[in-house]
Amino acid sequence: MQAEAEQECADYLAARLPRLHRIAYLLCGDGHRAEDIAQATAVAIYTNWKRVRSADNTDAYVHKMLFRQYLGQRRLSWSRVLLTDRMPERAAPAVCVEDRVAVLAALSTLPKRQRAAVVLRYFSDLSVQDTAAALGCSEGTVKSQTARGLATLREFLTQPSHRPAGVRPGQTLIRNGVEA
Repeated sequence: MQAEAEQECADYLAARLPRLHRIAYLLCGDGHRAEDIAQATAVAIYTNWKRVRSADNTDAYVHKMLFRQYLGQRRLSWSRVLLTDRMPERAAPAVCVEDRVAVLAALSTLPKRQRAAVVLRYFSDLSVQDTAAALGCSEGTVKSQTARGLATLREFLTQPSHRPAGVRPGQTLIRNGVEA
């Protein structure tokens, strides 16, 4: 790779890597696996930079690469095994930890296509067109998967056992423009 293209790729990755890590975390729900997915995506971006750079929508192309890395990680047999002799250390509680836990728990109940559509549309702020490009499906599929995913999230979060702290029965929970 030429020095100029290498620097361009490095600048792109420096700007986008934290966001890719957040998206990977929302997809898989595990910080360590999210790091693996984001790192594997970064390597794929670097090795295919010429193709990535020439894409019509670079970010949508990269999101598609990230989603494929996520699916590839899930296919591996080790991804279903958790080996540990003790409980993991917990981070210090932050504001709205209960809300975050409830939303992550609700996201984990969604099928992978619905979860990806909801994460890309509402947590990554991608348009329907960009989400369809990232997932490799039609815009109608994105709309239907998103609608089904939001309905499942809404149902899950309105159950008393899963309701975030401070939300009363019948009250609508809206976070970052997403009604849940």
